[in-house]
Amino acid sequence: MSQKKQVHLNLFLYGTGHHQAAWRAEDSAAEELPDTQYYIKLAQLAEKGLLDAVFFADGQAVSASAAQAGPTWFFEPVTLLSAISQCTTNIGLVCTISASFYSPFHAARMLGSLQHLSNGRAGINVVTSMWDTEAQNHSLTELPAHAQRYGRAAEFIDVLRKLWGSYPHQAVQIDRGGNFTDTRLLQEINHEGEHFSVRGPLNMPNSVHGEPVMFQAGSSPAGRELAAAHAEAIYSVAADHQMASEFAQDLSERTRASRGSDNRALIMPGLVTYVGRTAEEAKAKQRALNELLPTGDALRQLGVFLQQDTSRWPLDGPVPDLPPLEEFTGPAGRYTTILRLIELHQPTVRELLGLLAAGGGHCTMVGTPEMIADEIGLWIDSGAADGFNLMPPSLPGSLEDFIELVIPELQRRGRFRTRYESATLRGNLGLAVPEAVALARS
Repeated sequence: MSQKKQVHLNLFLYGTGHHQAAWRAEDSAAEELPDTQYYIKLAQLAEKGLLDAVFFADGQAVSASAAQAGPTWFFEPVTLLSAISQCTTNIGLVCTISASFYSPFHAARMLGSLQHLSNGRAGINVVTSMWDTEAQNHSLTELPAHAQRYGRAAEFIDVLRKLWGSYPHQAVQIDRGGNFTDTRLLQEINHEGEHFSVRGPLNMPNSVHGEPVMFQAGSSPAGRELAAAHAEAIYSVAADHQMASEFAQDLSERTRASRGSDNRALIMPGLVTYVGRTAEEAKAKQRALNELLPTGDALRQLGVFLQQDTSRWPLDGPVPDLPPLEEFTGPAGRYTTILRLIELHQPTVRELLGLLAAGGGHCTMVGTPEMIADEIGLWIDSGAADGFNLMPPSLPGSLEDFIELVIPELQRRGRFRTRYESATLRGNLGLAVPEAVALARS
C-alpha cells in the first residue's frame, strides 16, 4: 500500500490574526503586540504542532488600513526571528525581504546570520513590494515599473546565492598555529549587473546546512516566472481547488520551460480556517469575528472594489447581483476574487465582508476537523497544493483550534508527521541540501 502524500504546514504570523477585526475582540492579544514573548509563544505553539515553519511578512510603510486592521509591523522580522530562534529547536523561520529596497549584500548577511543562529532553519521570501508609500520611505517618489522590479528581484536572488557561496564554511580552519581562514577558498564574485555591483566575498562563512530556503509569493505572470526560475517553495493565492489546480499546472509548465525539469517548487496556498467540534460551532466562531467588523468602513471598501454604492445593502441579506466580469471596467483582479467567493460560499453581505476581511482571496474552510482534513486531502492528492500557509483569523485562538483538532485528524489519516525527523527547514520540507554543500560533506 503506497504511503499517503504528506501535508506541509506553515504558519503565517500576523498581528492578532488575519481577520481585520480580530484585535477588537475582548480577549484579543492586541496589548501584547509589542512584546517579543507573544511571538515566541506562538512559534512554540506551532512547533508543538510540528509545523514546518513560521513566516512573517513585512512592509515598509504604515498601512492605509491601520485604523481598522490595527498595527501589523511592530518588529523588523529578521530581528524578531533571531529572538525566536533561541527559544525553538525544529521549526523553520521565514521572513519577507523586499528586493526593491534591500541590497543583496545586506540581505545575504542578515539571512546568513539567521541561518547560523537557528542551525539551518532560515528561509527568505523575496518580494518586490506593492505601494508607493513604501518607496517614499526609501528616497523614491514611486515604485519602479513592474517589469523593472521583477528584473531587479531576479538579479537580487542571483547575487544572494553567489554571496552565500563565496565564503564556504570549509575555509574556516581555526589552526592556532597558522591561519584562522584559508583565504584561498574565498571568492570575489565581482558581479556587475543592471541593478547591482557587488565585489564580494560575503564577510561571513556560509552554514554547514547550506543557504536559506528560497520562497516566493508573486502571483502575476512576472512573479510566476521568478518563482519557476528560482523558488524552492511558493506562498500562493487560491480561493478554491480549481484556482489552485490552475496555478499548479501553470507553474509546472513554467518550471519545465525555465529549468528543464519537472521538479517545481512546493506550492503552499494561504488557508484561513474556522474549526469547531461541530459545523455550527465553527460557523459561530466565524460569525463572532464578522460581527466585530466596522461595517460602514467595510462596505465603503467593498464599494471601491465593485465601483458602486454598497452602503445601503442589507447586511444579512444575499449579495445583490453583480455585472459579469466582461462588463466590469474597474480593476479586474479583486473583482474576479469577489465573484469567485460569492459563487463558492453564497454568502450574505456580512459574510462576504468577513471573507474579504480574513485573508481576502485566500481559501477559507469552515467546519469540523474531519471536514477540513477531507478538503486538505483533496488538494494534496490532486496536486493542487503540497501544503498550506495557515492564516489563522485570530491568534492564538484559531491556531490552537487547528493544532488541537485538525493536526490529530491529519495524523490519524497518515497525512502529517507525528514527530520531527529533522532540525532544519530543508529537512522539514523534504528539500535537498544544495549541491555545493553536499559535495563538501562527501
